[in-house]
Amino acid sequence: MYLMEKSDKFYSNIIDLLPVYLSIQNKELKIIYANRELKKDFGEVTGKLCHIAYKNSSKKCANCPVEKTFKDNKVHIGEKTVQIPGGKTSQLLIYSAPFYDNSNNELAVMELATNITKVKELQAELTGLGQSLAMMSHGIKNIMEGIQGGAYVIDEGIYDEDWNLVKKGWPIVKNNLIDISGIAQNVLYASKKRTIRLEKVFPADIVNHSINHFQGKADSHGIKLKPEINPDLSPVELDYFSIRRMLNNLVANAIDACSKDRKKKSHEIIVRADIYNELQFKFEVEDNGTGMENSMQKKIFGQFYSTKGSEGTGIGLAVVNKIVKEHNGKIEVDSESGKGSIFRVILRM
Repeated sequence: MYLMEKSDKFYSNIIDLLPVYLSIQNKELKIIYANRELKKDFGEVTGKLCHIAYKNSSKKCANCPVEKTFKDNKVHIGEKTVQIPGGKTSQLLIYSAPFYDNSNNELAVMELATNITKVKELQAELTGLGQSLAMMSHGIKNIMEGIQGGAYVIDEGIYDEDWNLVKKGWPIVKNNLIDISGIAQNVLYASKKRTIRLEKVFPADIVNHSINHFQGKADSHGIKLKPEINPDLSPVELDYFSIRRMLNNLVANAIDACSKDRKKKSHEIIVRADIYNELQFKFEVEDNGTGMENSMQKKIFGQFYSTKGSEGTGIGLAVVNKIVKEHNGKIEVDSESGKGSIFRVILRM
């Protein structure tokens, strides 16, 4: 008897050491045994219905593997999403198998659940990476064609000693170099985890940098680009590099929106830095370009979603959103199709 008890304890200890959730359930889906790992993450679940223990829900899971095993005495596999106490959501891979007594009578069903959340996250990242590479390849292809076109004009101008033609070709090359540089910087920012480095910065300096960076490109499209800066806005603590990237992305988007709008005779982009309230200030980029439908505004900050079709990478506004979140800020969009857009970033002073 002592040896049997010792053997049972030995196997029980092995089960408790398994890095999976193991439970044995009866036909009512009540948990009659739970291993240590399951109790550690979900508390004392013995005696509870499975769906209450895992999801705090009165409803049984759709396509429950345990129920299927009770019906046909076969092994079944499934997936379910659960919420661990504390708020963390996890994806589980479920394996159910019949549990027999010494006379080979089915007593219950054993459910083995493995947390595959990290696998799912990696799968989503790899899927996103594939989408990103596909979209970027289109965007970079268009840019390279633009560079080649500009270089051809410059070559013709040099060959014919037509310096006016050279002057026409150089802005084409320069604008496309700006675009490809922006894509490279966005990809680096999106793919690399970095800790923001706060320093005292004049918001006006960031606005003026963006204006100077894009002035030539705006001029080449006949777009008026101007700053509006509140002189009473004091230095604030920001990560200068990331906020500069954020504002550059918004200005680049505004230029694209204006350059694609064929319905208006003139276009203007205003880049603002102003006081929002006693505790916050704002950056704004306003344009009178193509604007957006309401349905599109809900999607634009998702990674790899582009309003430009094959010409966009879908990463610029995702990077903007990431930077704003890193600064515990908020971003707002006011836009109307055919009239234009205002992107407003609100940050603490």
